[in-house]
Amino acid sequence: MKKKNILKGVLFVGIGASIYGMLATFVKMAYHDGYTTSEVTTSQFLLGLIGLLILNFIQTITSKQKLSSPSSKEVKMLMIAGTSLGCTSLFYYIAVQYINVSIAIVLLMQSVWFSVVVESIIAKKLPNARKVISVIIVLAGTILATNLINMNIELDWHGIFWGLMAAASYTMTMFTSNTLATHLPVFRKSIIMLCGGAVVVIAFLFFAQIGPMYSDGLKSLYLNFTENTEHIHSFNYSIFWTYGFVLALFGTIVPPILFNIGFPNAGLGLGSIVSSLELPVSVTMAFVLLGEKVLLIQWMGIILILFAIILMNLPAKKELKAVEVA
Repeated sequence: MKKKNILKGVLFVGIGASIYGMLATFVKMAYHDGYTTSEVTTSQFLLGLIGLLILNFIQTITSKQKLSSPSSKEVKMLMIAGTSLGCTSLFYYIAVQYINVSIAIVLLMQSVWFSVVVESIIAKKLPNARKVISVIIVLAGTILATNLINMNIELDWHGIFWGLMAAASYTMTMFTSNTLATHLPVFRKSIIMLCGGAVVVIAFLFFAQIGPMYSDGLKSLYLNFTENTEHIHSFNYSIFWTYGFVLALFGTIVPPILFNIGFPNAGLGLGSIVSSLELPVSVTMAFVLLGEKVLLIQWMGIILILFAIILMNLPAKKELKAVEVA
């Protein structure tokens, strides 16, 4: 029975990671069709919120037992934590504007070693040798995966900056979602966090697209960050029925549900290894659907990063002995 649960967990986490890995490709396709970052993120979060509200309603009326409700303090904390969820999507999608999806996903995966740093700061303890080696392997893999050793390559620093910002934000999302209000049902917790993310996304929509249309002061402020004024126009509502549903389904509804079902069965260590499928799936989707060029040296870098994730999450000898004794 235990083996069956582990296999179930691995399957759910693997499918969730694969679906999430497809997301950036659809975002890039939306950009090609003339949609803005604000329109993409707004449609994803609003439709995702509607979808989760429907699922929560169904769960509430069909549940045989009373579901846990959050306290006012938990709502506040989850809303604040949810802002990192909004920032992750926003930063990642901005990065995709400047660099290839295959490069952007590699930068997002820097959250692997970012989490080691955050964990060490919180625990006030240096990471063990295996984690340090894993971090070095991740950095080496990143150099290969982004093809930095090729001196002719042109990587837009804007894309690198926003990609690393997305990784930092993603790290915070992982830590907060695994520690806050763990007693709440998946849908209720996700809805509150999504509301926090929606605040960030709607604020960006006002600042980068809608606001500058009506306020010269806001427009001049916006132009301090970029010279691009193509995004300043009325909201294109067609995003909701062209890409919005797919983005919401693949970004804010299905993967979180599958992760929340899969991780308790697979365990955090094994689940983290399986979730790294997001990296090769994302690169493959970009290669197949967008025609992005991915060199052999880049695939070698991706394999190194995957190896580092596996190495970091393998159980220690003490843990293995404890399992054998049990």
